[in-house]
Amino acid sequence: MGQPVRDYLLTLCVTAAVTYLLTGPVRKFAIAIGAMPAIRARDVHREPTPRLGGIAMFGGLCAGLIVAAHLHNLDWVFQLSTEPRALLSGAALIWLIGVLDDKFEIDALIKLGGQMIAAAVMVIQGLTILWLPIPGVGTVALTQWQGTLLTVALVVITINAVNFVDGLDGLAAGMVCIASAAFFLYTYRLWYGHMIEAAAPATLFMAILMGMCLGFLPHNMHPARIFMGDSGSMLIGLVLAAGAISVTGRVDPDTMRLFAGSEREATHAMLPVFIPLLLPLTIIAVPAADLVLAIVRRTWNGQSPFAADRGHLHHRLLEIGHSHSRSVLIMYFWSALIAFGAVGYSVHSASLWIVLVIMGMSTLGLVLLLMPRFTPRAPYWAERFVPPRYRRRRGNGEGPEEEAASASGAQQEPLEGGMGRTGPESQERAPVVVGVSGVNGATAIGPRSRFSDRDRAESAR
Repeated sequence: MGQPVRDYLLTLCVTAAVTYLLTGPVRKFAIAIGAMPAIRARDVHREPTPRLGGIAMFGGLCAGLIVAAHLHNLDWVFQLSTEPRALLSGAALIWLIGVLDDKFEIDALIKLGGQMIAAAVMVIQGLTILWLPIPGVGTVALTQWQGTLLTVALVVITINAVNFVDGLDGLAAGMVCIASAAFFLYTYRLWYGHMIEAAAPATLFMAILMGMCLGFLPHNMHPARIFMGDSGSMLIGLVLAAGAISVTGRVDPDTMRLFAGSEREATHAMLPVFIPLLLPLTIIAVPAADLVLAIVRRTWNGQSPFAADRGHLHHRLLEIGHSHSRSVLIMYFWSALIAFGAVGYSVHSASLWIVLVIMGMSTLGLVLLLMPRFTPRAPYWAERFVPPRYRRRRGNGEGPEEEAASASGAQQEPLEGGMGRTGPESQERAPVVVGVSGVNGATAIGPRSRFSDRDRAESAR
C-alpha cells in the first residue's frame, strides 16, 4: 500500500512543480499580449493584474497525466479505463474557451455552451454517470439520456460554482485544493479499503488537481502576481467535476458489502453508502451556496443571472470589516469543515464524537466570523518569525508599522496594527466604507504601501 501512495505523491509533486515553474513565464506572456483588463467596479484589487494563469495549470495537468501513465502502480488506469483521455479532452476544450475569454471577454452564453460541449465530449468518451444510489430504493440504473443530462448538469454547476468564488487572491485555488484533498482521502479508501478499482481514476484526478492548485497558489496568494482567470477556474472546476462523476456514477455501492447483519445494522450502514452521492455536493457547498445566492439576488433585482456584482460572500466578508487574508482563511475554514466532516462521517458514521467536533468547529467558525477586528498577536519569543502586523506594541504603544508610518509622514491608519484600540482616538475615527483604505488594514482594497517600488514597476509593465 505504501508504493501507490508514493506514486500519487510523485504525481502530485511533478504537477505542482510544473505548474509553479510555468506560472512565471505565463505571467510575462500575459503582460506582453495585454491580458491585463482594467480595474472594474466589482474588483477588489487596485492594480491591473495579468490573467491566463490557467495556461500553467493546464501544463501541470498534462505533466501529471504523463508521469502517472509511466508509473507501475498507475499505468493500468490508462490501459483499462478511457476516463483519463476523456478528462484531457474535456479539459483542453474548456481551457481553450477560458483562454479566449481571458483575452477577448467572450459572451457568457457562449461560455455556457462551451461548458456543455466539454461535458458532452467527456460523456462520449465514457466519463458519465451510470447509476445513482437512492435512499430507500437502492441503486438505480440510468438510461443513456438520463446519465448524459445529469453529467452535463453536474459539470456546468461545478465549473460555474468555482468560477463564481474566484474573487479574492488565492480563494478559488485554495478551496478547490481543500476539496480535492478530502475527495482524495475518500476515493483512496474506496480503492484500497474496499478494493474497488473503479475508484482509481478519481483518486488520480484528485492528486493531480491538488498539484495544480498547490503549484499555482504561491503566485496567487495576496498580493497576487497573476490571476488564474476563467482559463484556470473553469479548468479546475471541470477536473473536480470529473472526479465526482467518476466515483459517484461508476462505483456500485453494493460492492462495499455494508448490508450485512440485522435490519437495524443494515439501515445504519446505508449512511456511508450515500456519501459518494453527497460528497461532490458538500465539497462545493460554499461556492455553490454563493452561486445560488447570486442568481436569486440578481433575479430579484431585475438583473441577468450572469450580471456581475459585488454581492458575493467574499465581498460581504470585506464589508463587515475582515481583511483580504482573513476573508480567504474564513472561506478555507468552512470548506475544510464541510468536506472533511463529510469524509469523516462516511468512515465512522456511528461515532458521536465526529458530530460533536463538527458542531464545535462550526461554533468556532461563527465566533471568528463575528470578530472581524480581532488581530492575533504572537508571543515575544516568536516575533522575529512572524510578519510585523502580528507583533506586540512596545513603549509608547507604537509597533513597527506605526513607526514606519510616522517616519514617512503618512496620515492613514496602520495596516492591521492599530485595530483593537479603545481610547478617544478610536472613538473619533470616521466609519470606513468598502473601497476606502482602512477596512481592517485594507489589504485588498486599500493602498499597498508595504510593497517595494520594484514590485509596482513589474506589475505596471
